[in-house]
Amino acid sequence: MTDTLSAAGGETAGVPEFPMPRAARCPFDPPPGLRSLQEEGPLARVRLWDGSTPWVVTRYAEQRALMADPRVSADITRPGYPAQAPMPKGSFASFILMDDPEHHRLRRMVQAPFTVKRVEEMRPAVQRIVDDLIDAVLAGPKPVDLVEAFALPVPSLVICELLGVPYDDHDFFQDNSKTVIRRDAAPEERAAAGARLNAYLDDLVGRKLAEPADDLLSRLTGRIEAGELSRAEAAQMGVLLLIAGHETTANMIALGTLALLRHPDQLALLRESDDPKLVAGAVEELLRYLNITHSGRRRVALEDIEISGQVIRAGEGMIMANDIANRDPEVFPGPDDLDLRRDAPRHVAFGFGVHQCLGQPLARMELQVVYSTLYRRIPTLSLATDLDRVPFKHDGQVYGVYELPVTW
Repeated sequence: MTDTLSAAGGETAGVPEFPMPRAARCPFDPPPGLRSLQEEGPLARVRLWDGSTPWVVTRYAEQRALMADPRVSADITRPGYPAQAPMPKGSFASFILMDDPEHHRLRRMVQAPFTVKRVEEMRPAVQRIVDDLIDAVLAGPKPVDLVEAFALPVPSLVICELLGVPYDDHDFFQDNSKTVIRRDAAPEERAAAGARLNAYLDDLVGRKLAEPADDLLSRLTGRIEAGELSRAEAAQMGVLLLIAGHETTANMIALGTLALLRHPDQLALLRESDDPKLVAGAVEELLRYLNITHSGRRRVALEDIEISGQVIRAGEGMIMANDIANRDPEVFPGPDDLDLRRDAPRHVAFGFGVHQCLGQPLARMELQVVYSTLYRRIPTLSLATDLDRVPFKHDGQVYGVYELPVTW
């Protein structure tokens, strides 16, 4: 079926559409269609919104090999790149959608605050944020929406502090962020939301140029003044870090809590242990099990690449379906089981190679603080609705829940 298809079109009968729907009965699992493709082999064709038929890579070993291969490009402007939706007119790519050396040049300007050492210095401050928000939850009415009251504020407060963005503006950037990452939003809607965020960050960069402070945006203004970075690039980097810094972690907090509530034996392990190693391992297993980046990482071949008996031709697109790779039974025995004692750090939730997630040390630390604190301080936490009434983000590039009503 797959060998005779062109990535730019051709006969697509029998080629499944991507993204594939998740099974309603188990919202934590990858789509059953992806599991079927994985069982057939490591690579298969899928059909996108524009009729193109890139490769979907379903197995762990092939994903790691391709994401580390210099013949594979992350440049969204290259012909054959399997875009998730039409690119809005006038938009420009962030550095995560570029190749080296430009990718490395821009990435190194923002990587210092995300080193393990710097992140660990922030742990006491994050602990205070988590404790204060839990205090507010316990003092308020119940049931409560855990997303609004806790899961969103935690990473939003952290990333605002790190970047130097006023938290009072969180409603504005959260509302626009949701539009930017909605898969079903019209191109003009996403373009307008992106433009509002860019204008906001550009204005903020301007204020930092006039009055720098001790934050990441202020440090970027030094790069602007040295001629190493344009103001527009600084604003765009701010948009990327602001969206990525709160959307992904917020969804992991809420979705992880829901998964643990549905697995009370695993929740008990976290609630009853103060072992930092168990907590760290639990974070890795939840990242593997849930994998909220359910649209896959997109790439395009620069040259012909032979892998696992297939040839990916130059100019053909690839989708690294990391959610199903993290359920590869060859690497993770019993992959559909949530096991907080599993040795799971090899997962690809943060990607692999030069483009792996810049903010992963920060995300890990925030999740460790949350998962080690929330359930111990509210030991009777429970879901305040039926699972089938929880609104899941099937329409978003980042998977999670819109609301999570809980009580205690």
